[in-house]
Amino acid sequence: MTSSVLPKLSPPRTATVPTRRRRRSRWISVPGIAAQVGIAVLVLIAVMGPTLWMEAATARDIASRWAPASAAHLFGTDDIGRDIFARVMVATRTSLLLAAGATAMLMVGGLVIGLSAVMLPRRARRAVIWVMDILLAFPWLLLVLFFTVIWNASAIGAMLAIGLAGIPSVTRLVYNMASSVSDQDYVRAARVVGVGRLVIMFRHILPNIANPLLVQSAAAASTTLLSFAGLSFLGLGVQAPDYDWGRLLNEGLGHLYTNPMAAVGPGVAVVFAGVVFTMIAETLGEQPGQGLRATADASRAAVAVRRRARVPAAAARPERPRGTALAEVRGLRVAFPDGEGGVVERVHGVDLRVEPGEVVGIVGESGSGKSLTAMALAGLLDAPAIVAAEVRRFDDIDLGGALSLAARKRLGVELGVIFQDPLTSLNPALTIGRQLTEVSREHLGMRRAEARARAVEGLRAVGIAEPDSRLGDYPHQFSGGMRQRAMIGMALTGRPRLIIADEPTTALDVTVQRQVLSVLRHAQEATSAGIVFISHDIALVSGFCDRVVVMKDGAIVEELDARRIKQDASHPYTRGLIACLPDMNSDRTRPLPVISDSLRPRDLAERIDTAGAGATPPADREEVAL
Repeated sequence: MTSSVLPKLSPPRTATVPTRRRRRSRWISVPGIAAQVGIAVLVLIAVMGPTLWMEAATARDIASRWAPASAAHLFGTDDIGRDIFARVMVATRTSLLLAAGATAMLMVGGLVIGLSAVMLPRRARRAVIWVMDILLAFPWLLLVLFFTVIWNASAIGAMLAIGLAGIPSVTRLVYNMASSVSDQDYVRAARVVGVGRLVIMFRHILPNIANPLLVQSAAAASTTLLSFAGLSFLGLGVQAPDYDWGRLLNEGLGHLYTNPMAAVGPGVAVVFAGVVFTMIAETLGEQPGQGLRATADASRAAVAVRRRARVPAAAARPERPRGTALAEVRGLRVAFPDGEGGVVERVHGVDLRVEPGEVVGIVGESGSGKSLTAMALAGLLDAPAIVAAEVRRFDDIDLGGALSLAARKRLGVELGVIFQDPLTSLNPALTIGRQLTEVSREHLGMRRAEARARAVEGLRAVGIAEPDSRLGDYPHQFSGGMRQRAMIGMALTGRPRLIIADEPTTALDVTVQRQVLSVLRHAQEATSAGIVFISHDIALVSGFCDRVVVMKDGAIVEELDARRIKQDASHPYTRGLIACLPDMNSDRTRPLPVISDSLRPRDLAERIDTAGAGATPPADREEVAL
């Protein structure tokens, strides 16, 4: 089965495959090592402090009250003779626990509200973000003091106050990042495959925003620690007989001139912990693409629940009448809001059919509506796009209505999409192997080893050397051409009956272009899959496709048999595209024609005829215009 869908293709000839050098972890650097040593010291003191220094921190010696710093008492003593250094060490646990609790509260609260807002309907989403923006308008310290008054002056009250006051800023951060990621092609493709909202959130969105969130967590811990010290210093935090660094700082400040270390000692502890958290944030900020792997892996539980409802891949489908198109759109119109209450229509009443085993090419200039038409056919256009059509279906699935779970699963297996820009179409937070095995495991019911073998075969089929070792790489570790080939291999890992290729050879050299087209052709012949091939290159399309559809300004201007495109082309725009391509018989002393909007169709025909007759062009370059 695998060999029939994924035809083997010899990789490009290379002398040797150089050993790939892994990027050294930022944790093995001066900031990284300093952060690790600092956090180890803080954790050790927090765990062992009460055991080692509790007796000295509570023992009273009135005769030695307010003793200056010495070898016996590094920070001196307080008003009843207790060792201040011992009290600072014991207070480490309380200070860190309160800071960690408030940080966890504001991060979890912001994460839940921000991610929930992304999934809410538009009006509810705007209402939630509106409330968060109002809270952000108030100074953060003012909110902390407000919440502190509500829960009275206590350690728990201060923790709740700082945690709740920090939620709006984290919510805004999470919402902005999640909204930007949710518009990426790989998220849209996951929706078409049939992945649920929660799984998309935990597998595709959260891992991509995890790294900034980890940096924000470390930075928030530093800010929270300083806030606790400030509240306790003001008497609004930890209350007697308990103490933390802020309370010790307040007690020692009155004797700053007689025993400076009584105030400097707790201050040094606060600064040291703040610097450690800052170093952690700096180190995490230099770890791109390494997000929350554990979070992504935790979504496997949700995936397992979805598998219980899996429809078998071999489930019987209703017979399609002979002569019926594999995919079809009639009267397709695609519009977008113009921001002023109206809409701008980009695709105007397009009719397109793809027969089983047919390769249909769509050609036209940028902005002609090629990709919009293909994405509408695949069901990949979401709001704010407004899609309307008399008929829009794939096989017996009506893409214009609500899709059932079984229909979405079929689309995930039988519809393959090769996006134009693989850098935005591949999930940067997941490895290539994880993305290539998704369809096999989700919809074909394969085990991990089987799905991995199929992914290896997919990479090998598109000419990627050492596919076994490259499955563990991230997209940024692939070159542009390799990413494009990986996208093609991903589209072939299912059982595609229709492949939509949106300029799949754009980033490839001519040798690899030929190999990629050979892979697509072999896959089409082996499975009788239909292909919608989008390109700017009319010569490439006419050589690869069976039928060519020419689009201009959101409408189809002509449909031609690819073998007779030069002979049968009648529309001025199609003739202009053909005239712009040189061949072996082109006169190299004459400038090439170009497409321009400055001339009318009648002038275009006259210019093409003139160029074909060998007349001298009236300007420095021939303009073939619509």
